[in-house]
Amino acid sequence: VQLQASGGGLVQAGGSLRLSCAASGSIFIIGVMGWYRQAPGKQRELVAGITRGGDTNYADSAKGRFTISRENANNTMWLQMNSLKPDDTAIYYCNAAELFRPKVYWGQGTEVTVSS
Repeated sequence: VQLQASGGGLVQAGGSLRLSCAASGSIFIIGVMGWYRQAPGKQRELVAGITRGGDTNYADSAKGRFTISRENANNTMWLQMNSLKPDDTAIYYCNAAELFRPKVYWGQGTEVTVSS
């Protein structure tokens, strides 16, 4: 299984970006999917997660600004990011866990840079 993340870029503070993550390959049923980010010199952290049934959770820093969504049929996930801040600058990684097997996959990361 490969996860392909895209949609990163350079944006000014207050702007928006929409990240996409598509899974391909020998796909079993995917359960939880999520977006993580890692800023320079910091640990990777969870930004948002979504279950197969659509339940979501967000980091406090993302609440009210980011929206995670997914489409199970196409194994695709998105992260709509609004009101971006310089502190959101990081490499964003998508993550997916199979529902019935202990398999976890990571995308290659997409870089988000927010200028002040």
